[in-house]
Amino acid sequence: MRNARRISQAFFLVLFLFLFIQTESKGLDDLGYPVKIFLDFDPLISITTLLAAHAVPAAYALSIVLVIITLLLGRVFCGWICPLGTLHNIVGLLNKKQREIKAWWAFRLKYLILIFLLVSSLFTMQLAGIMDPISLLIRSLSLSIYPAFNYTVRSFFDAIYNADLKGITAVSEWVYALLKNTLLSFNQTIYLQGFMVGSLFILILGLNLIEKRFWCRHFCPLGAMLGLLSRFSILKRSVSEGCTECGACVPDCHGAASPDVKGGWKDAECYYCMNCDDACPNNAVSFGFRGKKDAAAIDLGRRRLVTSTLAGIAAVPLLRAEPFARSNYHMNKLIRPPGSLEEKEFLKRCVKCGECMKVCITNGLQPTLFEAGIEGIWSPLLVPRIGYCEYNCTLCGQVCPTGAIKKLTKEEKAKTKIGLAIIDKNRCLPYAHSTNCIVCEEVCPTPKKAIWFEDATVIDRKGNKMKLKQPHVDLDLCIGCGICETKCPVVDQPAIYVTSIGESRSKENRLLL
Repeated sequence: MRNARRISQAFFLVLFLFLFIQTESKGLDDLGYPVKIFLDFDPLISITTLLAAHAVPAAYALSIVLVIITLLLGRVFCGWICPLGTLHNIVGLLNKKQREIKAWWAFRLKYLILIFLLVSSLFTMQLAGIMDPISLLIRSLSLSIYPAFNYTVRSFFDAIYNADLKGITAVSEWVYALLKNTLLSFNQTIYLQGFMVGSLFILILGLNLIEKRFWCRHFCPLGAMLGLLSRFSILKRSVSEGCTECGACVPDCHGAASPDVKGGWKDAECYYCMNCDDACPNNAVSFGFRGKKDAAAIDLGRRRLVTSTLAGIAAVPLLRAEPFARSNYHMNKLIRPPGSLEEKEFLKRCVKCGECMKVCITNGLQPTLFEAGIEGIWSPLLVPRIGYCEYNCTLCGQVCPTGAIKKLTKEEKAKTKIGLAIIDKNRCLPYAHSTNCIVCEEVCPTPKKAIWFEDATVIDRKGNKMKLKQPHVDLDLCIGCGICETKCPVVDQPAIYVTSIGESRSKENRLLL
């Protein structure tokens, strides 16, 4: 069973990484099989979205499948499927010392975190995606680890190419071409919060050097939910009278579920890895669908339950007591992807998984820090100075697992406004410096250009008359895609910039009311 579990873990980890790499544009506006399918099976994302937004995600039925599997077989997702759990196992191999934390919060903390997340969701605040293992893994890989991997590989092969080593360069170019067609992204991506997100991810994996599967045992809210469900599982672990409580099964127990204590086995902490069955020298351990489950109860303490519940309630007003909560306050640079719901509804659904940012073909979608308040940390916004919203691209809506970004057709996308371009005449070359420039109009993608020119005659400092084309923005045609800001030749602070005003999703954020 140990070998079967390892094969299963390897299969699902490879499947996850394959889908993750495939979740990017291949030249067509269609992704095929994005990695969001792992989020579709996530019951924590489904239930918190249901509670916060009072809406059912499109793939809600798939999460029910995982619930049914857990009720049948126990917490097998954590031990046999979860890609983040497999990474924890791999890093845990470096930890040769068998160590188990005995503090009061050991294994209990994740249940208190789960209660906090569910209660805050009930009061319309979606925070589950920050700690959900699948969302955390996709976000960390998308915004930090994968871009760093790409940068390292590209720099390595560039160095070999520049060295021009006879024989070696030709081979390296062949290998590099193979990697570009398989593992590497089409373009090198960069993200504003990449270092922070990557550091947190490395820290989480590094905790395995303190205790194996530290995150899974003490922090993972999805594991806590599945643990509660596994108490009703049909598959049972039984121990015969031949058990001498020798402790041979303890070192190999992934969940520190006290398998050597008769009547003290913590079934909610068991990942059903079945290592105890393999390790038992007396063959006293068995798994089956008959018999009675002999397990210890979960004792969280009444005070801790009340405290966690009150914390979930208190988090809502504490995090929302900001200017963002006012209907007449709009962050001008908070430009959401096309198809995004109205801001309050958007935050109720967005789980900060980072998939929309990964598939953005111009790298314009970036994670927020505090632009949307603490509640909206790591949610997507468009930064036109980095990249614009491609006119014919609808990929971000295709990968959103909760409907925070609606899936649009190209026709719907063409009519969706995410902001409005505004010209700074103090910096615009035709206005401020009597210099011809038509870049913004040239790159404008709308069929009838949203930027139009007025012929003007100006007099320079020497008294010479000059004919110039001075740009103007059509309020009805501009969709706020940001390509004019991206391509503006005034590089430090562009002469044309985009703000969120005029966005289709808001009735209040308007230039002309």
